[in-house]
Amino acid sequence: MVNPIIRTATEADGTALAELDRRTWSPLHAVQPRPEPPYEPFFTERNRPEQILVAEVGGRLAGYIRLVAPTPLACNAHVRQIQGLAVDDDFRGHGIARALLRAAAEEARRQGAVRLTLRVLGHNAPARSLYASEGFVVEGVLPGEFLLEGAYVDDVMMGRSLTP
Repeated sequence: MVNPIIRTATEADGTALAELDRRTWSPLHAVQPRPEPPYEPFFTERNRPEQILVAEVGGRLAGYIRLVAPTPLACNAHVRQIQGLAVDDDFRGHGIARALLRAAAEEARRQGAVRLTLRVLGHNAPARSLYASEGFVVEGVLPGEFLLEGAYVDDVMMGRSLTP
């Protein structure tokens, strides 16, 4: 286990985050095709630095997590959703994803949220196991929601309370 420094992303992280996304792309977790040149910028109007927490180890970007409001509705403002988590292959198995999940929960609490949700592909057993170990439970399943590489894959909704 390593102790990463976790901080909010800055515009300067954009290139490294985009490269990390491309390196870690996998049909295990991606519903979009493999990125091909010309590459889109990492940060966009809908994907802003303040929504991203990054983990650094030894000055190197080890991973990130994206935390957002799931909708713009006031009646849903008490919920935050994880919409992206990636860890560099060099740092897998060192607790980076777990540290990012915990930091995202703390940030969601700081923002006033009382629930944290995410969606994960049904065949992504490693991620589902990690999320369950951090208190997430399956709250719904959309069977065969995605057709990925010729197979139908479930979309699994998970969530957890942020209150004691």
